[in-house]
Amino acid sequence: MLRRILMSLLTMSTATALQAAAPGEVMLMGAYHLANNHRDLVNLPIEDVLTAERQREIQHLVDGLARWHPTRIAVEWSHADQAGLDRRYADYLAGRLKPSANERDQIAFRLAKQLHIPRIEAIDWNNMAPGDPSDYDFIDWAQRNGRGDQFDAFVRQGQDDANATASKMRGQTISQWYRALNDPETRLKMHKSYFTLASFGTDDRNPGAAWVGGWYARNLRIFNNLRALISPGERLFVLYGAGHTYLLGSFIRESDAGVPIDPRKYIPRR
Repeated sequence: MLRRILMSLLTMSTATALQAAAPGEVMLMGAYHLANNHRDLVNLPIEDVLTAERQREIQHLVDGLARWHPTRIAVEWSHADQAGLDRRYADYLAGRLKPSANERDQIAFRLAKQLHIPRIEAIDWNNMAPGDPSDYDFIDWAQRNGRGDQFDAFVRQGQDDANATASKMRGQTISQWYRALNDPETRLKMHKSYFTLASFGTDDRNPGAAWVGGWYARNLRIFNNLRALISPGERLFVLYGAGHTYLLGSFIRESDAGVPIDPRKYIPRR
């Protein structure tokens, strides 16, 4: 009898220990730059999301994400300026923040407020890469080495694709935008463009490969900040520019830093 009791207690304690050691979960959701920041080679023109209808759609999206019940939220904001993000979120909670189309305010802040999450985590890193800036200037290299037309065609094709996507989006809900954007094939397609950029150079001087290498390094720095937030039992929601999601998702999976959760399971279909 005593032996059975001891074995039962041992089994219970082992199960409890395994449960306590369960890795945290990470939902990485790629985002459009809803405020049209025009900082990239190719920019997707986004219609005004501050209209009443689009605001209802954003709330519908957030309600779907809230069903996952994240315990922490992280966004694309400089890790070195956590205090600035804290102030902005405090202003949002107090109703002092001027309405902004930025996806951070529209989705992450709204979700955090709805779930009573007191702090949003800043995890971005976007400082200058080491060395001379000219070492990374693949645009100048292309123009000086007879490949300017190829580079211009690459940008034109990318912008044509972006414009076609924007046209399609006008007939869709915001949840449909985000379901499509977070499809694995979409993430891979966006990532493939970096291999074209890496081709601008030679063995002697390859600013394209150097720039793409810096892009990988930036995402590793972001990932380090993200990984520090994942602890057993945690459910971390990460909202980030869609161009980062292929690499960040790969880093999460390959490092076993946390259990990846597909955001499409919680993004409404309409």
